[in-house]
Amino acid sequence: MISSCPRLIVAALRGGCGKTTISLGIISAWRRAGRRIIPFKKGPDYIDAGWLAQAAGRPCFNLDPYLMTPEQIVRSFGHRASGNHDGALIEGNRGLFDGTDEAGTYSTAELAKLLKTPIILVVDCTKATRTLAAVVYGCRLFDPGLDLAGVILNQVATRRQETLVRHVIEAQAGVPVLGAVPRLRDHDLPERHLGLIPHQEHPAATKALDLLAELIKDSVDLKRLETLAAAAPDIDSALDPWTWPTSAGPVGVRIGVIRDSAFQFYYPENLEALERLGARLVVFSSLDADRLPDVDGLYLGGGFPETHAEILAGNQGLRTSIRKEALAGLPIYAECGGLMYLGQSLVLNGSSFPMAGVFPVSFGLEKRPQGHGYVQAEADSINPYFPVGEKLTGHEFHYSRPLEHDPDQVKLALKVDRGHGFHQGRDGLLAHNVLAAYTHLHALTNIRWAESLVRLAAARRSRDVAVEEEEHGP
Repeated sequence: MISSCPRLIVAALRGGCGKTTISLGIISAWRRAGRRIIPFKKGPDYIDAGWLAQAAGRPCFNLDPYLMTPEQIVRSFGHRASGNHDGALIEGNRGLFDGTDEAGTYSTAELAKLLKTPIILVVDCTKATRTLAAVVYGCRLFDPGLDLAGVILNQVATRRQETLVRHVIEAQAGVPVLGAVPRLRDHDLPERHLGLIPHQEHPAATKALDLLAELIKDSVDLKRLETLAAAAPDIDSALDPWTWPTSAGPVGVRIGVIRDSAFQFYYPENLEALERLGARLVVFSSLDADRLPDVDGLYLGGGFPETHAEILAGNQGLRTSIRKEALAGLPIYAECGGLMYLGQSLVLNGSSFPMAGVFPVSFGLEKRPQGHGYVQAEADSINPYFPVGEKLTGHEFHYSRPLEHDPDQVKLALKVDRGHGFHQGRDGLLAHNVLAAYTHLHALTNIRWAESLVRLAAARRSRDVAVEEEEHGP
């Protein structure tokens, strides 16, 4: 079918130019003006995507050319953008032309061409004036196939600088300047690691977004942005990104999902996949639930357990409950922060905090990333989730590493061909029906983990029902 959706991509010359701040401000300003915007994030990102979702008041979906095929990207975008809304905004990542190789493969520019989307380029004006026109002009010439529709100046120091840069970019580079955002003195979006802290941990997230909305409203020509978005051409798109039947699994299986400020890294498609396979999601918090709810399986995503270590350690009831059920065969699929939580302990600044203890592994935090980037792995050991030989494509980003573990007591199911993983080129800790890895997977790329989790949960449920009937009668 043909999908018509007003849309823009916000890109930049490099990471750290302020495209997230600009994107959040635009979405927040449009929302406060009554516009319904669908947010998207390019690349394997959870934190920016969470902020974009918070700004828009609806889920943010990732569009990752490395993890997804071109067809999957177009189908996913077309499906999400075909609803009741006024447009879509896609935030790029890194620099406009930066990809995984010298050809810029998987770059924001390639995504823009795939989705036929106009680009708004965020330009950091720190300590520069006329040179910026040369840079913008270079972007225009570097790939004439791009629709470089406009520029937003960021970190503008003075009115004089703004006037000079605006005039020279429009006159010499031939690209309209659509706004000039002044340098922020009181930054209300503090950063951790490589990006913003999760909005769940920000003490005044709503206030911060309100301030950004006012900033963009006063600094950017939102009407011209709407006009440019509306000029985006139609694209051929299927309505449904999923290529497998909705009723692919048993109905009514209960899958627990820990979702709070400690564990919040979930692709919306991953949760959607579990539901489409017949699971009912039981969402709860690791910070205040004193025991595991009545579930048939557990999906434990990533996050920052290190910032909540004391609270997690203090919740002995939940830790004990999860360990008990895991040893009794409860299917659990965990990623990154979830892996750390399932370990024996988390060591921070010389203090040890007990975790769930499913795996006899202690984890510690380093100042530099221990794994960062895309992952190519292969299941090379028998496990309940992936057949031996299955190839997996994912990503990892973690500052933690295993401090103490006995290789004879820790089984690993995945061979890592690209990436770091758990230890020495391996990932995927295995115990009973539990598989926990540093690698994050996206359901559109690999649905197997979700299918297996639902299947194992259904078997667990059937077993529990049989036991109950045997003890108490049908």
